[in-house]
Amino acid sequence: MDTAEVRRRFIAHFEARGHQAVPSASLLLDDPNLLFVNAGMVPFKPYFLGQVTPSYNRAVSIQKCVRTPDIEDVGKTTRHGTFFEMCGNFSFGDYFKEGAIEYAWELVTGSVDRGGFGFEESKLYPSVYEDDPEAVELWRKVTGLPDERIVRLGKKENYWSMGVPGPGGPCSEILIDRGPAYGADGDFGAEDRYLEFWNLVFMQDELSAVRSKEDFDIAGSLPKKNIDTGMGLERVALLLQGKDNMYEIDVMFPVIEKAQELTGRRYGKDHDDDVRFRVVADHIRSSMMLIADGVTPGNEARGYVLRRLLRRAVRSMRLLGCEDRVLPELMPVSRDKMGESYTALHSDWERISTVAFAEEDAFRQTLRTGTSIFDLAAQEAKAGGQTSLSGSKAFALHDTYGFPIDLTLEMAAEQGLQVDEGEFRRLMTEQRERAKADARAKKGQHASGGAYRTVADELGRAVQFTGYDEVVTEARVGGLIDAGGASVRSVGEGSEVELVLDRTPFYAEGGGQLADQGVVELGNGARVEILDVQSPITGLIVHQARVLSGEVTVGEPAHASVDIERRRSISRAHTATHMVHKAFREALGETATQAGSENAPGRFRFDFSATGAVPQSAMVDVEARVNDLVLADLAVHAEIMTQDEARKSGAMALFGEKYGDQVRVISVGDWARELCGGTHAGRSGQLGVIKLLGESSIGSGVRRVEALVGGDAYRFLAREHVLVAQLSEALKARPEELPERVNDLVERLRAAEKEIEKVRMAQILSAAGELAAGAKDVFGVGFVGHRVDGANAGDVRKLALDIRGRMAAGRPGVVAIIGSSNGKPAVVVTVNDEGRSWGISANALVKVAAQALGGSGGGKDDVAQGGGADLTHVDQALVDVEHAVGRAATAR
Repeated sequence: MDTAEVRRRFIAHFEARGHQAVPSASLLLDDPNLLFVNAGMVPFKPYFLGQVTPSYNRAVSIQKCVRTPDIEDVGKTTRHGTFFEMCGNFSFGDYFKEGAIEYAWELVTGSVDRGGFGFEESKLYPSVYEDDPEAVELWRKVTGLPDERIVRLGKKENYWSMGVPGPGGPCSEILIDRGPAYGADGDFGAEDRYLEFWNLVFMQDELSAVRSKEDFDIAGSLPKKNIDTGMGLERVALLLQGKDNMYEIDVMFPVIEKAQELTGRRYGKDHDDDVRFRVVADHIRSSMMLIADGVTPGNEARGYVLRRLLRRAVRSMRLLGCEDRVLPELMPVSRDKMGESYTALHSDWERISTVAFAEEDAFRQTLRTGTSIFDLAAQEAKAGGQTSLSGSKAFALHDTYGFPIDLTLEMAAEQGLQVDEGEFRRLMTEQRERAKADARAKKGQHASGGAYRTVADELGRAVQFTGYDEVVTEARVGGLIDAGGASVRSVGEGSEVELVLDRTPFYAEGGGQLADQGVVELGNGARVEILDVQSPITGLIVHQARVLSGEVTVGEPAHASVDIERRRSISRAHTATHMVHKAFREALGETATQAGSENAPGRFRFDFSATGAVPQSAMVDVEARVNDLVLADLAVHAEIMTQDEARKSGAMALFGEKYGDQVRVISVGDWARELCGGTHAGRSGQLGVIKLLGESSIGSGVRRVEALVGGDAYRFLAREHVLVAQLSEALKARPEELPERVNDLVERLRAAEKEIEKVRMAQILSAAGELAAGAKDVFGVGFVGHRVDGANAGDVRKLALDIRGRMAAGRPGVVAIIGSSNGKPAVVVTVNDEGRSWGISANALVKVAAQALGGSGGGKDDVAQGGGADLTHVDQALVDVEHAVGRAATAR
């Protein structure tokens, strides 16, 4: 049974039993605790937490998931990968344990002819939480299985929670016995033998404290009992297809087959190669699905994970022996298999492939650059008598150049060097901690979410956002979180606090739009300045604030006022972003899809997919197009509709954004239409003018345009006008003649610089003949040691080689020249053929000079160069080289 059929049967089974089929949510959700959706229930969390009331009591979904903590272990086990699909059926206060068990057992054991999976009952073992006798009785009742076939397990295996205070409950798994070849009889801890493929979570408890998976407090029962099911699609597929592991199922193994064709290696012959083949199959699929949901390669957070996955896939293919471009060969194979279920992989393939292939090209260049840098670092380590490459060097290669640590380790071993992995790991850990701290600072200081949930529970409902219709709102203080992360009842003057109102006009940062700022005045006379606004958990809007005067108390009435000028300025920028997005798609094609944005007061930046730099002509056309539509004064209006209605209307949904069943569509006239939750200008004419400042690359296949709007754009253009007038006056030329006049001046200046350089080099080299003729005799070796101030490394090299060429033939000769440029010395040592026949090496001599100068150097026996940091020891360095020449000559 192929994977698509497993999926179809799961959905059909539960639809026939009254469940609403819900499409998979994006892998990206606005949750401070999650980088990606990592479980099938994640999109339904607001329902389980009581923050949002669902429009249905039963649901079924096949949810895309990505888990990243163990990327380096992918392929080493046969059942874990980064991307996977979780089949789930959910009950929100409807059926509970008995219904969940019945539905699961019917599908799992039902005959294939009647839409079931057809698993043999004799191989199945339900597991239950050891303190849940009710579940034991229900399994007996529903299945008729004897007691010894129902396995009791502890909290670690069979109790579920989110890891934080909130809903939880015992769970019940369905295990399948794969036979003695996979482990001992009755050893239910051996997951290969008794493979779990279905998990029923009986969400019935309210947890007040969660200290670990097995250590928590139960405060009481939930007001509504819920069901959360997770069935691993890949695990069921491998069982029904008779495969040993998930990498061999129909949606993954074709990539391995293609990789075998490209590399000439065979899967199943060598363990290390098998791991690499699995890494390729997993990472190709995971990367493709992440790009499809709007992630682009980068150096932070989600972008870094994607970059790492793509580069590990390319690196694994290189280790398998293929050094050509591989993504154009492998990714279409994965697309064709996954595209059976996710048709957008085909319709959006041009954008997806552009991003992926550009990242591979960038990584190939990184490998070339990183290899050169590694070679230099290894050379320096060996020259210094070291047997190990420092962890800081390995970290710099990884962090700055994207050079994989496993490649550094491999190349170091080839050079007979070790790598200080301890230091490397420490630096990596410090970097991760800094990144986490930055994320916490951005989303609020308490990313664990415990304090937020406490406030949300006390509030009892989602915070109402009134900012679409008003900028002043009467509200009530619903919660306070102090600087230490605790929910408190009051705070005093001067305090930094996170303030929650029951309703607010302040827009929380999201969708690229910066947060509102303003003031909240309380009924007791207290005054609070709003500095930032975030939505750390669904349904909660949190104002990061400073108490200017008085005392702020929970329950106090509040008068909330948005900074209206800031709001208007940001709203104009947001509307301009929509217009520029549409204009770029018209100019460059449908692949120019937004990949990020920031809408700030009076300015915005807009990131979009592109294969290369945007032609200047396209920039001019886009700017003209949007400003024509500004002049047209188009109405900007918002509509609420279903997602299907929005798609039919031509509205564009941005990848990575979270949209509900009901969506808000912003239209600029009948021209630009997008799903958007932000605030906007009332008409395009209110934007005044849009000025594109320029575009640049911010990553593989992603360009960034920065622009000004309204008054900021006008002031910029006014400054430009003044500058043009000043240049026209200085050059005595009309404005339209300035480009030609400036170009002429630049060409003349370049010609003059070349002439000056020729004269300078002639002056430097003019002394070559005299220096060669005056070579000092050092035990039979002609030696020239000379200092040239104001000469860079290139100048020094030319002079040293010129002097060597002028020295008397048939006599050993050594030239050592030290120049100085920008306050630092540069040294070059050359030795002629006769000198090398005497055993004199430029490589050895340059190290003598560099040591005196406080630096390092190296090269070949005939020419070597180096540098240093101490100009005060130039004369001593020349003396040291002369002495070294003497020692070499007398030792001959």
